[in-house]
Amino acid sequence: MKKIAALTLTTLLCSSLTFGSAFAFSDLDEGQSESILALKDRGVVSGVDQDHFVPRGKISYAQSVQMIVKGLDFNLDLMKFKKQPVATDMYSNIQNDAWYADAFIIAHYHGLQIPKDVNPNATITREQFGDLLVRALEKKGNFPLVKMFILIKDEDQITIDYQGTLQRLLFYKITTLDKDGNFNPKSEISRGEAASWLYNAIRVMEADTQKPAPIEEVTVKVEKVNEDVNKVTLSRGDMPNPGYGIEINAIQFKQNGQAVIAYTLLEPKPDMMYAQVITEAKTVTYVSSNYKVVAEPAASK
Repeated sequence: MKKIAALTLTTLLCSSLTFGSAFAFSDLDEGQSESILALKDRGVVSGVDQDHFVPRGKISYAQSVQMIVKGLDFNLDLMKFKKQPVATDMYSNIQNDAWYADAFIIAHYHGLQIPKDVNPNATITREQFGDLLVRALEKKGNFPLVKMFILIKDEDQITIDYQGTLQRLLFYKITTLDKDGNFNPKSEISRGEAASWLYNAIRVMEADTQKPAPIEEVTVKVEKVNEDVNKVTLSRGDMPNPGYGIEINAIQFKQNGQAVIAYTLLEPKPDMMYAQVITEAKTVTYVSSNYKVVAEPAASK
């Protein structure tokens, strides 16, 4: 197999939401300047001309995918293929020479699960954009499990499949509800809103990658089986699905009377489907009662 050349987003003349330039915009709404100009400086968005961004204008599904892929820095640089991927292998309404074809290919190979029959020229709603943005963001890092619930007054208007991701959209503070507590899910998202949401998502992503990874606590429970043997349970607590686990790699019996259990934390496999059932991630072993048990992460290979 040979490594495919990095796909480029050839949209300079085709999309008004791509490459930036050295000008400011005179038509930005209050509170939008920071996000839109920051994205322009990064080469993620541009205006419809030198003076106007048209923040209240609508954007298409194709422009949205292009923005998210470019803004969150998705690419195929580290992927290898037997043959060069083309858009028509994945989508029924996207031609291989379309200006947005590369963005959709990249999104597909990063697991964003865009519908095969998506209409790239259709406008995109707030719930569609929010769902796509959150799923893309969560491909870029390990974010905390959201256990809180935010009351949305018009939640009954939200498509069921989007309810969880939109809760997380609000939890990450990518956007907020309106003054009446509504999300307005079926409304078309504007260019200004989309740019602001993307900018906030980038900030969430960068904050997550800059902080040190938390050290997960593993508890050790020792129970007497008989006079000679103890049952030892290592647990990382309740997890959202059975894909999380613990594997014991080795037990070292020290001269100082310690039994050191080396373990590895197991994460869900990306290509597996797991039932979303709260499950305790634990493992059990048995150790001589002559030893005091100590558990520690196995050394990285």
